[in-house]
Amino acid sequence: MNTKVFLGTNVTVIVDRPLGSKHPQHGYIYPINYGYIPNTLAPDGEEVDAYILGVLKPLSHFKGDCIAIIHRINDADDKLIVVPPGKNYSDEQISALTEFQERFFLSVVLRQ
Repeated sequence: MNTKVFLGTNVTVIVDRPLGSKHPQHGYIYPINYGYIPNTLAPDGEEVDAYILGVLKPLSHFKGDCIAIIHRINDADDKLIVVPPGKNYSDEQISALTEFQERFFLSVVLRQ
């Protein structure tokens, strides 16, 4: 699936790694909510993943705007950046807030 189709759209995210939860394999703590877009298929064979920025409490689901995509150059698993309506973040802020996981990959922030 071409994740660029989500840019500028309102999406629903199912949160399977809420803020404060521990990664099941690598042990780090999620400083933001992280989940997936149901009924989608990413190149890695899983559903399209999403980082949720701008919400400072653990969530189970979230509806927000996709403002950017983290495109991993050395991995086939792009991540959507989803925020509350009307909220925005710079590329630098997005990179800083997702560094806990993205530091392991070579990536760029894509916009419309």
